[in-house]
Amino acid sequence: MMRICFFIIAIFFSAKLFSQAEPAKYTAATIKFKKFYNADMPDSISKDFSPEMLAAVPADKFKTTTQQLKSQLGQLVSIDFQKYSPGLGVYKASFQNGVFTLNLSLNDKDQIAGLVLTAYQQPVNTQTKLDPSLTESPVLLKTLTGTIAGTLTTPANLTGKIPVVLIIAGSGPTDRNGNTPGAGVITNSYKMIAEALGKDNIASLRYDKRMVGESATGQKEESLRFDDYVDDALGLVNLLKDDQRFSKIIVLGHSEGSLVGMLTTVAAEGNVNAFISVAGAGRRADEVIKEQLKAQPAYVTEGFEKVLDSLKRGRIQKKVDPSLYALARPGIQNYLMSWFKFEPKEELRKVKVPVLIIQGSTDLQVGLADATNLKKAKSAATLTIVPNMNHILKEAPIDREKNMATYKQPELPLKPEFVTGVLEFIRGLK
Repeated sequence: MMRICFFIIAIFFSAKLFSQAEPAKYTAATIKFKKFYNADMPDSISKDFSPEMLAAVPADKFKTTTQQLKSQLGQLVSIDFQKYSPGLGVYKASFQNGVFTLNLSLNDKDQIAGLVLTAYQQPVNTQTKLDPSLTESPVLLKTLTGTIAGTLTTPANLTGKIPVVLIIAGSGPTDRNGNTPGAGVITNSYKMIAEALGKDNIASLRYDKRMVGESATGQKEESLRFDDYVDDALGLVNLLKDDQRFSKIIVLGHSEGSLVGMLTTVAAEGNVNAFISVAGAGRRADEVIKEQLKAQPAYVTEGFEKVLDSLKRGRIQKKVDPSLYALARPGIQNYLMSWFKFEPKEELRKVKVPVLIIQGSTDLQVGLADATNLKKAKSAATLTIVPNMNHILKEAPIDREKNMATYKQPELPLKPEFVTGVLEFIRGLK
């Protein structure tokens, strides 16, 4: 895949990615970019760089990169607005010799804080037909800062009380179906879990994370904390507890949602009957991120270490390398501090209900060692290792390129052993 970067925007974390109208300053910035690019005036573009951007990509380096880019792609024909979330505008950039996605970030002084081109991909239709044996209904949870929106899936012909599973999403701006469209991740994994449960006479509630999709809020990213996700999940548990259709409540957390689920289960003591950790980390989040960044250039890992050292002292690192902007920009560092303080093994020990730990053998984001760590912390837990299952719960080889390709193939089914493991665990609850 062709990838031409003025600098790299990480996609591991982005606190706000719900679509809004294009701000006027972004319109003006793209018009200027097109004008100066086509006029062979890259210096006029770099004059609008933020100090951090200019330090990482000096004007002479940017000039050389832009000249090389133009020699390959030719004139910039059009820049068409696609979506906007606070701090990030996404555009379709059509050149004479290719079409790319342009991600543009501006700071509060209207300076360019981020600029990246990646190969353009047509939007994927994530809508699928619901199995006729099931029915879905909307769920809304009012919070102090907004509304959490979700979908309740139940058998169409519901009779008597049945178990219900609360599905908690993983890291990043992930929606209720397990998709992160802005990052090109389309899996429909959570929707598939809901349907598999429903066909076995088990209800489920999945939801858009705070600040994602239809979960609208007036909260600013500077005030977001990890505990907010726990509060949202806890509020939904209380809604389910009040619903007389349900006999048991099971919390299922995927990836980052595993830790959210642990904390929720403990906080909701007496209201949650079981907990399922799916691809959950067995280490603090900062350790996991450092592990994931090992494949990146040294300056990226070193930059994150500097930010991490600052956060450990309780200080916000205001100067962040542009390559780390999406992962550790100043606006989300309070969130990172609130996340990094939790040790999953310690939190799992506090869980008093039955626990299932499920981990795939070809997961490139969370490894088998994490599942083993969780099992050691909770010896009574059931540990299920699913062969050849990756992080999105699909069949995948260990080869990185082929594994990651499944993240854009929503038609792939869930790994059957994963579904069987979850169903057998829930059926066995007393």
